[in-house]
Amino acid sequence: MNTWLQTKTWKEAKEAIEQSKGVAVLSIGSVEQHSYHLPVGTDSYVAIALAEEACQKTNALLVPPIWFGWSPHHMVLPGTITIKAETMIALTYDVIASLKHHGITKFVLINGHRIVNVIWMQLLGEKVQRELDVTVKIFDPAYMSKDIAASLGFGPVGHAEEAETSHMLYIHPELVHMELAKDNPIKEVPLYSVDPAYTHDTLCYVPSKYQSAEKNAKIAGGTTGEPTKASAEKGKIYHEHLMKHLITVIEELQGQ
Repeated sequence: MNTWLQTKTWKEAKEAIEQSKGVAVLSIGSVEQHSYHLPVGTDSYVAIALAEEACQKTNALLVPPIWFGWSPHHMVLPGTITIKAETMIALTYDVIASLKHHGITKFVLINGHRIVNVIWMQLLGEKVQRELDVTVKIFDPAYMSKDIAASLGFGPVGHAEEAETSHMLYIHPELVHMELAKDNPIKEVPLYSVDPAYTHDTLCYVPSKYQSAEKNAKIAGGTTGEPTKASAEKGKIYHEHLMKHLITVIEELQGQ
């Protein structure tokens, strides 16, 4: 069974790199408030679960996760740890450069911290592809579930909402406190949506101001969306949909 790189000896790591066909999977999440009912590590748990299963099925190199992300807009509530985007770029650059030295040339970055991390990850991807001559693919659940979100009854992408809660109910039910979930339906804003599935005209995404996060914290403990509509059954369908696409991405890179 394919296991995490950090559990291997250097000889085992060498074998794993050879078996990976040059592909590594790096899960990147966040440690930030996820309302009353989800743990602060939700984004990381999601990315890790996807990476672990996909690497077991493909033999891609399973790289130790980066638990932290860029979360300045969630500092309004305790438990949130935010790392500057510039620091995240520098850290991840060094991880990729190290693995390139050992023979990995293709990288799949799984973004558990939907949408927000994408901003700096795109800058990172361009930089390492240009400077290190590697290939980078960014796999984001919000972008990779547009075909299925509506059929599952998921509303717009929010925070600690029905999509995230359903996924966690499937992969880590022991960490979810549904009895504490509180809805905060997403209100329509003229010419603005953060949801990648939104098909109308919209301004580009900018992380929320502190005052807006404060308001959501008072209304529903930091939730935006309707987590009470979540279920493990929906989470299973959602997870399997993501996994199918993730395996496709990895196998295509392995075939190059």
